[in-house]
Amino acid sequence: MPATSLADWLRAESDDALAELLRTRRDLSTPPPSDTTVLATRAGTPGSVARACEDLDTFTLAVLDALLVAGADVEPTPVSAVTALVGRDVGEPLARLRTRALVWGTDDELRLPPAARDALGPFPAGLGAPSPALAATDIPARLAEVGDDERAVLTALAAGPPIGRTRDASFDVGLSDAATPVQKLLARGLLLRRDDQTVELPRELGLLLRGGLAFEPDTLVEPQLPVNPHRTDTVDETAAGEAMELLRQTESLLRMWSESPPQVLKAGGLGVRELKKIAKDLEVDETRATLLAELVVGAGLVADSENTAPEYVPTMLTDSWLASPSVQRWMTLAQAWLELPRLPGLAGGRDAKDKPIAPLSEELRRPLAPVSRHRVLSALAKLNPGAGVKSVDELVAVLAWRAPRRGGRLRDETVRWTMAEATALGLVGLGALTTATRLLLEDDRPGAVEAMHDALPAPVDHVLVQADLTVVAPGPLEPELAADMAAVADVESAGHATVYRVTEPSVRRALDTGRTADELHAMFRDKSATPVPQGLTYLIDDVARRHGRLRGGTAGSFLRCDDEALLAEVLANPVATEYDLRLIAPTVLISSAPLAEVLEALRGAGFAPAAEGPDGRVVDLRPTGRRLPARTRAARARPGEQAVLTDEQTTRIVSNLRAGDQASARRRGSTVRAPGGGGADTTATLDLLSQATLEQREVWIGFVDSRGTASQRVVRPLRVGGGVLEGANHERYPLHRITSAALVED
Repeated sequence: MPATSLADWLRAESDDALAELLRTRRDLSTPPPSDTTVLATRAGTPGSVARACEDLDTFTLAVLDALLVAGADVEPTPVSAVTALVGRDVGEPLARLRTRALVWGTDDELRLPPAARDALGPFPAGLGAPSPALAATDIPARLAEVGDDERAVLTALAAGPPIGRTRDASFDVGLSDAATPVQKLLARGLLLRRDDQTVELPRELGLLLRGGLAFEPDTLVEPQLPVNPHRTDTVDETAAGEAMELLRQTESLLRMWSESPPQVLKAGGLGVRELKKIAKDLEVDETRATLLAELVVGAGLVADSENTAPEYVPTMLTDSWLASPSVQRWMTLAQAWLELPRLPGLAGGRDAKDKPIAPLSEELRRPLAPVSRHRVLSALAKLNPGAGVKSVDELVAVLAWRAPRRGGRLRDETVRWTMAEATALGLVGLGALTTATRLLLEDDRPGAVEAMHDALPAPVDHVLVQADLTVVAPGPLEPELAADMAAVADVESAGHATVYRVTEPSVRRALDTGRTADELHAMFRDKSATPVPQGLTYLIDDVARRHGRLRGGTAGSFLRCDDEALLAEVLANPVATEYDLRLIAPTVLISSAPLAEVLEALRGAGFAPAAEGPDGRVVDLRPTGRRLPARTRAARARPGEQAVLTDEQTTRIVSNLRAGDQASARRRGSTVRAPGGGGADTTATLDLLSQATLEQREVWIGFVDSRGTASQRVVRPLRVGGGVLEGANHERYPLHRITSAALVED
């Protein structure tokens, strides 16, 4: 349909067809452009055209460039002109371009939106502006006259971009007086002078130097992606080993931050000193330390305390995570990474002000990061199971060909970061997706859990106790045994076989948790595959003999009274049993319950207690007021998931588009009475709108939306009140955003 404007197109479409276009999902590459983007593309905005081009491959973009070279944005162009520039059949890319409303019309009259040239740049296909004067001459004959130095300049410019800056552009001399290659080419008319310092290669000459084609044929073919075939179980086991190491390091980080939470920088994020401490204690590099910090915060295991001295403190989820099976802990971290709207790889770089970017800072936030990760993993999922890429750089080249305009300056680095992080998480092994990851990408979470459970090494139920009081775990321990070993021994070296050391402080720590000496002896006797050395038995008995001679406890509140008879009366009351009141001195009772509850119960039983502060003065414990619960965080959208327009949103979009076209048409073909309001004169604006409402007249308004974008509308007001102008098509305009208003007269 050769429509020249959005208004023409809208008039050519029925309401039902337009609504269907807005609501229908299209089978495009992931992620598809939004329906509003496709509609706005026809309207000719550079932003919408650029958005629609983001996921197009190099070949399709080349066809779009060829259409611009052929002038399809100015006049209808036949498909044969595009084929001549590209050198191969363009049916498939043209179909993709039509789907996005970037191209319309028959094969004999292809058209582009005028904004395509602004969106794709001033030099389509890397070619310069046409030169009608040069085209009217024998270009090959004129090219044969140039020397080698002049041809070198032309060849460099023909490769693109077609412009170059040189001081020779300021000299306008004849061929006989030209001293440099640029001056000679200018004198021959083979270069165009744009200004005193810039020259441009004419389009006709650029095409000739390229052999008549706008592109090198090899660049229009997707690069090959070499792979190494592996057994799927080998990939799964390799990735599972990485996952176990990540879980161990994450557990160590959570325990470390539980004891000593790091401070939050004033500007937000984790300080360099704290990052280096993590790297040193966990024996990892700073890149791995950054990933671990981002994962625990992204998974909700750690949060900013947000107090006067903010710190990164583990949350209540940490305890349940530590007590969960390994596969569940892995699933929590993997899911958090897939949905993490941040790029940990940016940490350590420099921001726009040349300041270092800290981990956990706002500078790392990138809302489209989950989409980029999904794109990389989806590319691996298209390979055969077990096939791993030989080189990440080759994967970078393939993805860059498939979507050269997606990702901006971080496009290639994001692919490298994704592969490194996915490998560290155990989602990728030997350059290939694991079975669990494939199921996770298909939203089969139970299947992914089962696949990872099968890949993880089976937990062992025994340890090897050595004579030097070291204990070797030959693999991942069962949860109960791992908890016992963590309580009674310190990790000396970690890995697939963990080495623990039993010391006097570690035994005392185990006794502090409530374990007895007999229980520790039984644990080593039952779980050790080697004889328990006598030195370990003596160490446990010696520490246990001195442990617990001095004891302490906790109390929630106390009651004191000089009258022992009154305390005896309180102890005889049922309140004492209900609130666990105990006599620890002739004049002192204690309870595990809060003081306010104890006092309220005693008052109900007929007593008249009073609360006192640390200084002995009476204090008021009555509640100060109600509090609201904290709001829960909104659920995140899944990567690549497209929002579905409702009927109400569809109607509003169509109404706004038609109102804009109507305003433009009325301003061209009707008389607009001088504005009667706007700016600071709100009284005049209200009077004019009220008049239009009473007389059922159309009014032209200037309107600024919440983003500061100015537009014009023709509205037939139905009601003006409550700070809102309501139109006949159910549109609503806040009065404070109306900048001007005028009556429309036919």
